[in-house]
Amino acid sequence: MPRRALFLDRDGTLITDVGYPRDPDQVEIIAGAIEALRVLQRDWALVVISNQSGIGRGLITEAEARAVHERFLAQFAAAGVAFAGSYYCPHAPDAACRCRKPAPGLLHDAARDLDLDLAASVMIGDKPSDLEAGRAAGCAVLAYSTWPALIASLAQPGYE
Repeated sequence: MPRRALFLDRDGTLITDVGYPRDPDQVEIIAGAIEALRVLQRDWALVVISNQSGIGRGLITEAEARAVHERFLAQFAAAGVAFAGSYYCPHAPDAACRCRKPAPGLLHDAARDLDLDLAASVMIGDKPSDLEAGRAAGCAVLAYSTWPALIASLAQPGYE
């Protein structure tokens, strides 16, 4: 039976957005994210959906992006947060790919790979393209402001 997911943008929602991170030491978790996700993972599959256009723009290498992403995942795992999946688009904005948000391609891929119910899921992000991708995939959307505010929103009727 398909399950519901929280689709989570990475940079600016889970970790501080530093532009095009190339060094794993740049990974800085946003306050409250770990505590919130530890609770939310009880009822939701947690899935990271991220644009990493620095690769396609030639500003960072695939290896640098992978090292940053692996550090990100390791820090959350060490704190007890398990992501069901993690997807990122490496393409530049002009690539016209199906995976770069606001296109919903990565959400569709995750739904297929992880048996997720898009209509019962929520996309959370800090940029309009995050929310547009969620809407295009048929998800509810929440704009990131703070983790306590998101927890309160998800406790409202329709999300619990």
